[in-house]
Amino acid sequence: MKFHVFVFVGVVHFLPLNSGKAVYGNGISQRTFQEIKEEIARYGDVAKAIINLAVYGKARNRSYERLALLVDTVGPRLSGSKSLEKAIQIMHQNLQEDGLENVHLEPVKIPHWERGEESAVMLEPRIHKMAVLGLGSSIGTPPEGITAEVLVVTSFDELQRRAPEARGKIVVYNQPYTNYSRAVQYRIQGAVEAAKVGALASLIRSVASFSIYSPHTGIQEYQDGVPKIPTACITVEDAEMMSRMASRGSRIVIQLKMGAKNYPDADSFNTVAEIIGSKYPEQVVLVSGHLDSWDVGQGAMDDGGGAFISWEALSLIKDLGLRPKRTLRLVLWTAEEQGGIGALQYYQLHKANISNYSLVMESDLGTFLPSGLQFTGSDKARAIVEEVMCLLEPINVTQVFRAGEGTDINFWIQAGVPGASLLDDLYKYFSFHHSHGDTMTVMDPKQMNVAAAVWAVVSYVIADMEEMLPRS
Repeated sequence: MKFHVFVFVGVVHFLPLNSGKAVYGNGISQRTFQEIKEEIARYGDVAKAIINLAVYGKARNRSYERLALLVDTVGPRLSGSKSLEKAIQIMHQNLQEDGLENVHLEPVKIPHWERGEESAVMLEPRIHKMAVLGLGSSIGTPPEGITAEVLVVTSFDELQRRAPEARGKIVVYNQPYTNYSRAVQYRIQGAVEAAKVGALASLIRSVASFSIYSPHTGIQEYQDGVPKIPTACITVEDAEMMSRMASRGSRIVIQLKMGAKNYPDADSFNTVAEIIGSKYPEQVVLVSGHLDSWDVGQGAMDDGGGAFISWEALSLIKDLGLRPKRTLRLVLWTAEEQGGIGALQYYQLHKANISNYSLVMESDLGTFLPSGLQFTGSDKARAIVEEVMCLLEPINVTQVFRAGEGTDINFWIQAGVPGASLLDDLYKYFSFHHSHGDTMTVMDPKQMNVAAAVWAVVSYVIADMEEMLPRS
């Protein structure tokens, strides 16, 4: 398909689109898809300018350097912690100093849990001190700990079959890792299922694609009417070792100590900044990442990178003197790791304006070299997004995949708003996810540059097109 792009003296001239039969016959659009493709194609020069600035120009490595400064200064940012609130205040100031508009904080209530001191020691068949990380919202053990025999299972089904053996024991889950969405159910529900059959505690094989004896934490959930038992993650290596021991008939005894405590909800904020739209300022394209993290590592990858390429997207657009027709809104979420707590309260506050949201975007799967964009929306919207992604051919990131959902944007997607997330190397991501290894050492400035370019081009073009993305 051939596109005609007319450029004079560096200025892109937009030609009127007023012919052809409408394919989006909703009473609003009277344009053919061919005309929409031609409109998108005329953003080629703008897309190249954004890419050049982000990848090769003066903004090169900026998102990496900004992120490093924050996480080196503040460290990890657990929900309810002073370090998270310090990071929010720093970011509020940073966004103001960057010259963005309508920079403000929106107050929310978030969970406050602290892990305290913790340990797990195998006493039989030999003494072995295990690496352990308590799971978010877990209760602690008594001060003397819990010392009990172990029952190793590989699935919830096996636990049910062996339920009579579980009473009074510590259940160890050695579930296989096929993908994150399947394996994470053991982290989330493992304590509840173990408690139902009378276990005293549960230890979950870390949900990780690769391990160098690294425990990976995360949120877990209790259930009303089921006793609360302490729960923690252990390394892949220890889970597999105990599975082998059990298969040989060895008796395994562990002493587990956890000082975890839950406190009343804390005050926090979602952090917001904008580039206000020139023609339809009430309409919004939202770009986002979450500022909170777990309390291990630096929270550089999850989700410092996503938060900072979202800031970078607005910086790039502002630096080029661009102002899209719709408002570009940056939101840095709080308490995502506890289940999108800050994002839910944002949705409840803003959902009355849901008809004005053209696209919601979240980067929370790493900012390595992007494979493309994951997208959820109508077939018509997908076709438009696929054309927009063609603008990223200079950096070879043009693919559009399914499943654009993200914890913080799911509320909008479920209500019909198109949603998008950045997709990259998930094997690498889940190797470091929620572990001590989530530090700046994992991050690559050149890859962040490309991720920021993708984020900026997509958000700007969708925000500047004459029409919002069509819904189902």
